[in-house]
Amino acid sequence: MTKADIEKMPYTLNAKQVAEILGVARNTAYMLMHSEGFPTLHVGRRLLVPKDKLLQWMDDHLE
Repeated sequence: MTKADIEKMPYTLNAKQVAEILGVARNTAYMLMHSEGFPTLHVGRRLLVPKDKLLQWMDDHLE
């Protein structure tokens, strides 16, 4: 997935989109979205991730 592809995505991302960006399985994205410190937004029963917060989280966790 390119940076341009990510920029075209909506402001809030679901588990499938998070998985696509990170290159992981959807189950792994759900596990991350339920983990402490991951930038997840709860809207009713839905779990969403603000795109800018995901990108920041990725930058913060680079080794």
